[in-house]
Amino acid sequence: MMKTFLQLSLSAIAFSLFFMACKPASQGDENTTISQPDTRVENNFENFTIFRGTNIAHWLSQSSRRGEERQAFFTRRDVAQIDTLGFDHIRLPIDEEQMWDEEGNRNDDAFELLGDYLDWCKEFGLRTIIDLHILRSHHFNADEKPLWTDPAEQDKFIGLWKDLSGFLKPWPNGMVAYEFMNEPVADDPEEWNQLIARVVDSIRQWEPDRILVIGSNRWQSANTFDQLKVPAGDKNIILSFHFYEPFHLTHVRASWTHLKDFEGEVNYPGQIVPGGTEQAHQRVYNRDTLAHMMRKPLHLADSLGLPLFCGEFGVIEKAPREPLLAWYKDMVSIFEEHNVAYANWNYKAGSFETVDENNIPDDDLVKILTGKK
Repeated sequence: MMKTFLQLSLSAIAFSLFFMACKPASQGDENTTISQPDTRVENNFENFTIFRGTNIAHWLSQSSRRGEERQAFFTRRDVAQIDTLGFDHIRLPIDEEQMWDEEGNRNDDAFELLGDYLDWCKEFGLRTIIDLHILRSHHFNADEKPLWTDPAEQDKFIGLWKDLSGFLKPWPNGMVAYEFMNEPVADDPEEWNQLIARVVDSIRQWEPDRILVIGSNRWQSANTFDQLKVPAGDKNIILSFHFYEPFHLTHVRASWTHLKDFEGEVNYPGQIVPGGTEQAHQRVYNRDTLAHMMRKPLHLADSLGLPLFCGEFGVIEKAPREPLLAWYKDMVSIFEEHNVAYANWNYKAGSFETVDENNIPDDDLVKILTGKK
């Protein structure tokens, strides 16, 4: 099995991007070296190196926990366990309403937790992507999104990143990357492209060498990657997509979806709903189908010479066990084949979890996600 790393190498002047792989470097390929995915990375964070990661959902994002309850939900022990399980990075979603009040002032308790988290990651040699997940002006499933209609909201958004950059800047470029917006949903993809250009230009004034993670419009879908415009000439960028196909499997009986009352059988690989009469039920999914659905981000990353990252993918725990594990195996094998770094959704928090409420890992799933099986 080919095992690869996504590596962003930091020098005193700038980053150069390269992959580490178990296969020999091709002739003339100076950016490829030979390594093993599980090689321990020194804690000096000279390089920003990610391959296998996980998301920390419902801690500083999409959660009503506050005070001691929030503090106890995710701790140094969790970071130690993530490291022990074999993950090399964490994607951390944070929400505006948790981190700042409505006037844009920091909520000190939330920033203290963020600082503690970064110290834990540094201690255990884990890289992290800080993902500004939900804004007051933009929720990916909301009908009204003032971010796209009110210029003042875009100014505020950039101001939040200026403040966040001021807090995060002391941590090394080789340790912390910024995903300045999660799952944008603009009616016109050009609205997102224009905001990308403006935010990147702003952040580059404060941090010219920080790694930025940029996804496509409409929930970072693989299918919209041909509409994405990436700032030219900036090699300190990772392209990111999310993948939850087929939805009938990944979100079966999810309470917040149209499948909440679905009572039929779901399957993978093969016909997604065996015996189903609706067109969506009759579609056949397998490894080739999934890889074909990722062709647009794979093509854009290759054409621009930029690394590619699947920042979210997963199957809800309500799905049948064998199809769930088969899907994860196919997904990880596609990522390995195409040198795509990834972070599953998510580590813990109820739905899509990798460990339960008592921090007991799902061993079969962990083995797949960390390349041990």
